[in-house]
Amino acid sequence: MILGLVFLFLLVSPALPLKCYVCSSSATNEECNLTTQECQQPLDTCMTTVDTLGVMKAIVKQCASMATCSGAASSASVDQEGNGNSINCCHGYNLCNFSAAESTHTPTLLLFTVCVLLPLLR
Repeated sequence: MILGLVFLFLLVSPALPLKCYVCSSSATNEECNLTTQECQQPLDTCMTTVDTLGVMKAIVKQCASMATCSGAASSASVDQEGNGNSINCCHGYNLCNFSAAESTHTPTLLLFTVCVLLPLLR
């Protein structure tokens, strides 16, 4: 019964604006996760850019369109020493850009957990 209600909620929940962490050129992820912003259409994606040069990092988080973020991510690169920039895009849930390390897709993980693992725990 509860599983059905959770699944129904995920399917019919209204399309609310996405909320992302935002910052400009923070040295750490913790500094970057102090401010949030509600994205306005057509900005439907949280975009995280990490520029690295030696031990220095600059992290930028912002709302973006999926097309803009995907395009930027496809041209990002990091060399063998770890220098360069990486760009991650997420849009599945509010504040999905909490990590500067990698993109996350929690709705898929949440759905898997609820549908597969929860019945095993009973």
